[in-house]
Amino acid sequence: MPRPPIDPATWNPPPAPPRARRRASTPPMPRPRLLPVDAVGPEDVAVEADGSVLTGVEGGLVLRLRPGAPRPDLVVDTGGRPLGIEVAADGRIVVCDAERGLLRVDPDGTGLEVLVPADGDRLALCNNAAVAPDGTVYFSDSSHRFPLRYWMADVLEHRASGRLLRRTPDGAVDVLLDGLCFANGVALAADGTFVAVAETSAYRLRRVWLTGPRAGRDDVLVDNLPGMPDNLSTGRDGRVWIALPSPRNAALDWALPRAPGLRRALWALPPALHPTPPPTAWVMAVDPLGRTVADLQRRVPGFRMATGVRETGDGLVLGTLTGGAVARVALPGDGAAAGA
Repeated sequence: MPRPPIDPATWNPPPAPPRARRRASTPPMPRPRLLPVDAVGPEDVAVEADGSVLTGVEGGLVLRLRPGAPRPDLVVDTGGRPLGIEVAADGRIVVCDAERGLLRVDPDGTGLEVLVPADGDRLALCNNAAVAPDGTVYFSDSSHRFPLRYWMADVLEHRASGRLLRRTPDGAVDVLLDGLCFANGVALAADGTFVAVAETSAYRLRRVWLTGPRAGRDDVLVDNLPGMPDNLSTGRDGRVWIALPSPRNAALDWALPRAPGLRRALWALPPALHPTPPPTAWVMAVDPLGRTVADLQRRVPGFRMATGVRETGDGLVLGTLTGGAVARVALPGDGAAAGA
């Protein structure tokens, strides 16, 4: 099947910060321990109350890695491509499926529900979510232009068709923010005052205020990131963790403000000639004011393109769109973690 054409829009990215050119943090990320999942692409990760790690992989499977178990257990086959994974307050699992939409399933894999179908109108490419204590789900719709397998087309085109949506417990769905450049990770503030969403191809995190005098308004939580943000999660002290599967790409930044024909020509090239991320594992965290409070990066044999990150009691768990393992990373002390 031929790839769909793109209709590029011009955009002037801010100059990449110096951090974008480095390939390791100071100090570097502690060496992760890899946990095989016997499948490809554990894109996001969530952690249950007993410490089990949940992830979704190619082929439609949601898997559970129990502490100490050598291999994962099957939770459910969604019949699509599960990306974002969340555990609600009642223990049920919320799944962002790029092909089927926003789903929910019981912890034992029964009772699979389609909360919002991927019908191309209300929802096209469901990517990541955050679940409030009352069951409200905030979730991203990455692109109304391209399906997941052509995510690079959306980045190159830069038409900003992504959205942040909300589903309330009564089933009502509304759009909180649109015009997003590949809407991706979603995270709730620890105190519930705002919801943040990553714009992968704009290198920033936007947020919508949910309470207080600014309720309903949006602003930028952090801008001009040194990499392309993917999934988000909320950690201790209210920090928002950001998975960065790729540093900024100088060639892409050069092409974005120039003649659209350049990017059409790039998209027409074989995929092997498209921009590819260097082999690195990278996550950052910012506080509610957008200040960097953690920055961990290193080259990890057998693991690259960290697309998901979750803080646990003893460190971090990372997911990836490629490869066949999730990674466990010990968290250094705050002083070391905040090194740049």
